[in-house]
Amino acid sequence: QVQLVESGGGLVQAGDSLRLSCAASGLIFSSYAMGWFRLAPGKEREFVATITWDITNTYYAGSVKGRFTISRDNAKNTVYLQMNSLKPEDTAIYYCAALRSKIWYGSSWYTEGQKYDYWGQGTQVTVSS
Repeated sequence: QVQLVESGGGLVQAGDSLRLSCAASGLIFSSYAMGWFRLAPGKEREFVATITWDITNTYYAGSVKGRFTISRDNAKNTVYLQMNSLKPEDTAIYYCAALRSKIWYGSSWYTEGQKYDYWGQGTQVTVSS
């Protein structure tokens, strides 16, 4: 049974930082690209960042590029999202997702949520102004 469990969300002020973690189990973690998505009230699910299985490729949404960093530790079956300079518009539920792929298909492929095979339950991030 595949499980993706996010943690690290919380309530912070604008300009603060948070690091989200996503622990994976029940799958061969190194065979999967990992992504972070977010869902804000009244909005559609939004791609945030992705990282390939071997860490050779990362890609970010324009809204977070330069502020967020995605990383992974294949030995710990964990993917991270370091979020700096948080803004109120970053407020959302953040989800990690796993996409079975050991080939880089190009950045746009990984922005499509329906391409992902497994999803976590999400962690809430709230940024106050």
